[in-house]
Amino acid sequence: MANRECSNTSCSKESCEGCPSRNKESFLAEPNIYTDVKHVIGIVSGKGGVGKSMVTASLANAMAERGFSVGILDADITGPSIPKMYGVHGPAQADDDGILPLKSKNGIKIMSINLLMPDEESPVIWRGPIIANMVKQFWTDVIWGELDYLFVDMPPGTGDVPLTVFQSLPVEGVVIVSSPQDLVRMIVTKAYHMAETMNIPILGIVENYSYLACPDCGKKISVFGESHIDEIAADLKVPVLGKVPIQPELAELADKGAFEEQQGEYLDQAVELLYMMEKNSKKDH
Repeated sequence: MANRECSNTSCSKESCEGCPSRNKESFLAEPNIYTDVKHVIGIVSGKGGVGKSMVTASLANAMAERGFSVGILDADITGPSIPKMYGVHGPAQADDDGILPLKSKNGIKIMSINLLMPDEESPVIWRGPIIANMVKQFWTDVIWGELDYLFVDMPPGTGDVPLTVFQSLPVEGVVIVSSPQDLVRMIVTKAYHMAETMNIPILGIVENYSYLACPDCGKKISVFGESHIDEIAADLKVPVLGKVPIQPELAELADKGAFEEQQGEYLDQAVELLYMMEKNSKKDH
């Protein structure tokens, strides 16, 4: 897991004693006793509408297809979409040991507020601290079992929930999702700096809705304008892990609750990086 030490180079050993920033892991919440997760990966964005949940589910599908045990923690409490995408419906079952996540058809374990609500279409009208505490409970109370990867689909922005996830869960790294629009530099930079401030490694950036491939000639059409993600990533010194085109067929799969059928080659670099994380962790042991 990520080692989060104090990043203040002016601190002395003596002055750091008792400082909460000295060891960020003191804030970590204990997982359910029946949970053993090797890699927790956060999927973040600086704004909504960039297809973050689609990227989360695509990465989860890719790792599950390669034989890894995978889960998705849907931390977007007020706008949960993961259960709908996979056609998974509650209510989730619970006992004295904790809450049992539901499984998609391709074996991905899923927990979302939608799986606990009596009516999936009821709005969640809660204040920030309550929402953040619910996300924390998805770690402490859910029986995830043994997982190679747990992907955390976070709400957009830099509010209570991302802060709670970064402080309470052993997040090993984050993937920033963006789209090729004029405000992308500011949006990506905000997400980058929040993760950096919390001492969470940034694994890279995925640009979603990067282009539309003409069905007749294959020409790439920049629907949202020309991409600047390469220069932004270079400035931030992080890799671009994929440029995902607009794919109407993915929206269709999500709408009919069959996203486990999704297949795509546009996130190969991200998948390879995740695979190497597991490979390197085995070497360390």
